[in-house]
Amino acid sequence: MSIAKIVWAVSILAAIVLAFVTFEYGGAILAVLGLASGFFVSADHRRGVLIAAIFLLVGASALEAIPVVGEYLTAILGSYAAVLAAASVMVIAMVTFERLMPGKSDG
Repeated sequence: MSIAKIVWAVSILAAIVLAFVTFEYGGAILAVLGLASGFFVSADHRRGVLIAAIFLLVGASALEAIPVVGEYLTAILGSYAAVLAAASVMVIAMVTFERLMPGKSDG
């Protein structure tokens, strides 16, 4: 298993756990894990991460109407949306850095 997959797995597990546990630094943990996860996003998957973050941030509460499990699903998806939002920030920063730095063909 690659380090990228491990970081993403830890991020998802943290999002699930922190959806149910009230912790003072829970948001900071999700943000740091999201930034780390975003660092490992390949160029082919950057657009997908950005789109997933947008749709999950907007639609995380859509499942709240489901009896019994809706509030739990909303909490989990809300936490995972925080991870994806931080990963998107890292993706945007990396793309910006790549565009500003001279490439191999620039001499």
